[in-house]
Amino acid sequence: MEEIKNKPLSNFQKMVIYFVIYAFCGWIGEEIFCLISTHQFVNRGFLFGPICPIYGYGALILILCLKDYKKKPIILFFLAAIIFSVFEYITDFFLQALFAIRWWDYTGFFLNLNGRITLSFSILWGFGSLIFIKFLHPLATKIIGKILVKIPTKLQKILANTLVVIIVIDTLISSICYLGVFN
Repeated sequence: MEEIKNKPLSNFQKMVIYFVIYAFCGWIGEEIFCLISTHQFVNRGFLFGPICPIYGYGALILILCLKDYKKKPIILFFLAAIIFSVFEYITDFFLQALFAIRWWDYTGFFLNLNGRITLSFSILWGFGSLIFIKFLHPLATKIIGKILVKIPTKLQKILANTLVVIIVIDTLISSICYLGVFN
């Protein structure tokens, strides 16, 4: 029985923790960008909480699908640029179709496609992915590992499961509000 209690986090629980950390970092990056460009605070995320899910999902795509290209930087760059451009396009399409709101618009950018994606950001996603896979995620993994080792396994699991519940609730509440169900 004690063996089951001390079983380490499942891969899903680890991915939840990575998702939240990277989605939070993406939110911070978006807020800084917005403060610099507009001089005001605007919640740039889809959710009301301080995370941008698109960055969390992007990190998971890199961790789960593209990490094996770490030693093939040119392939990683192009795969990431293409995958994230498609991901960004599809995400914007569905967010706009569901909620009639655009969270980003690249209409004024050079070589944009329907204002949903642009060449400059595709290139940025490629370079960002190289930095993420080669430096940021390995560093984050070490830091998170050192922190988690100090937290009892049972508490780690409670934290991961609680984060899932919080994200689901925030997604539901945010979606209901954007849909204007109670207006």
